[in-house]
Amino acid sequence: MAISLQKGQRIDLTKGKAGLSKLLVGLGWDPVSSGGFFGKLFGGGGANIDCDASVLMLENDKMTDSKNVIYFGNLKSRCGGVVHTGDNLTGEGDGDDEQILIDLAKVPAQINKLVFVVNIYDCVRRKQDFGMIQNAFIRVVDQANREELVTYNLRDNYSGRTSLIAAEIYRQDGEWKFAAVGEGTNDTKIGDIVNRYA
Repeated sequence: MAISLQKGQRIDLTKGKAGLSKLLVGLGWDPVSSGGFFGKLFGGGGANIDCDASVLMLENDKMTDSKNVIYFGNLKSRCGGVVHTGDNLTGEGDGDDEQILIDLAKVPAQINKLVFVVNIYDCVRRKQDFGMIQNAFIRVVDQANREELVTYNLRDNYSGRTSLIAAEIYRQDGEWKFAAVGEGTNDTKIGDIVNRYA
């Protein structure tokens, strides 16, 4: 059974699990449905909100190479250890909206941290923020047996925030750990988030 984390909590992923290497990281969210007269008039919901999940591969907690940003425009890391399965444009439907496949054994030794972020595409022009999103989560699944290891539901009020640093998977003492971050930011594109780690 998956361990459910709260913001700020951490957990060992690989300790005591010698063969654990291949992970599926799923991120999901739903647009907040708008009701009332205007909601009915325009079909019950707001404009589609295109959230994009990305992974920053950090070296000593720093971004050292633009190729270490894995997102809809760069779906696979050079090492093959991080693979984005593709862009979901609306957030409609149940389950994961975007998935990232991680092979810890292929992640180069100098990479100490994988940061999972979500931003709203074209948020300024569309006047969209995370107050229009609900039921956001990130989960980690063992690819070998499909067992969900950890889940983190992001329950804070992120109104006015346009990007979200959801979680980190990082190395410590030869093991991989997961941290529930849940930090909302006002970054408007992935490049702004990357600059935080420059």
